[in-house]
Amino acid sequence: MVFDEPSFKSLIRPVVDFPKPGVIFRDITPLFQSPKAMRLVVDSFVHRYIDADFSHIGVMDARGFLIGSIVAHELNKPLILFRKQGKLPADVLSESYQTEYGEAFLEVHADSLCEGDAMVLFDDLIATGGTLIAAANLARRMGARVYEAAAIIDLPELGGSQRLVELGIPAFTLTKFSLTEY
Repeated sequence: MVFDEPSFKSLIRPVVDFPKPGVIFRDITPLFQSPKAMRLVVDSFVHRYIDADFSHIGVMDARGFLIGSIVAHELNKPLILFRKQGKLPADVLSESYQTEYGEAFLEVHADSLCEGDAMVLFDDLIATGGTLIAAANLARRMGARVYEAAAIIDLPELGGSQRLVELGIPAFTLTKFSLTEY
């Protein structure tokens, strides 16, 4: 399957007024139901990062787990879980952040990364950038750096990719949607 952005985008289902009125939710479930599309997504990320200089892959709870864990396996990289508050069993570091829906907290095991480690962060989409910025802050608190933030979808009108770049974190996505695009 050759990357064809219109065909690829057609597998991302718009769900109007979810989780609240006025929002168009970008549902990636159809991508996962298509073995060809899933292979395309994974291969696109693997090819991008196969020769890159980083040591770990960090994944955002929960949809970032789906792609990032496969890419970590394919690249033989350790997987770091960034979870919603209260989901990790050992000592954690916590970071608050703002989402488009309100305040939330992200946590990671305090012993996940060391000075000098570098990672690619994965999520399903970049909206305001809050989750990925919180993860980057947590990584920095452990002495690690973020090589790049990666996602399937960018919502550029919400400014998240730009916020990441302004903080010195390159951002890469496979496709983008405007806020009103169906």
